[in-house]
Amino acid sequence: MSTHLQIKRAYEPAEASDGYRVYVDRLWPRGLSHENFHYDLWDKEIAPSAQLREWFHEEPDSRWSEFERRYKAELLSNPSFGQLRHAISGKPAVTLLYSSHDEIHNNAAVLLDLLKIQPY
Repeated sequence: MSTHLQIKRAYEPAEASDGYRVYVDRLWPRGLSHENFHYDLWDKEIAPSAQLREWFHEEPDSRWSEFERRYKAELLSNPSFGQLRHAISGKPAVTLLYSSHDEIHNNAAVLLDLLKIQPY
């Protein structure tokens, strides 16, 4: 059985098709109450380092490719990545939740790509 992986903004309503919901940002999503945000796992350490996130946000348009490379390198040396892979193993559906306004250039998209490459 393979796992269906997808990403979704944290501000979108939870749906049964989301399956196991993993919040992948370091900071709580602005404006969402704890009662209205549903997730199964939140490991802040899976998010990009503060230094990488700040560097990327200075010039997101020109730094996306380098951000992807650096974040993947961080993930591959991060014990939380292995723990996440273990946590989602065998789940029929997993949704990575992020709070960025940019639906294409965000850390969840990079994490999704790496999870598809690195079997769990």
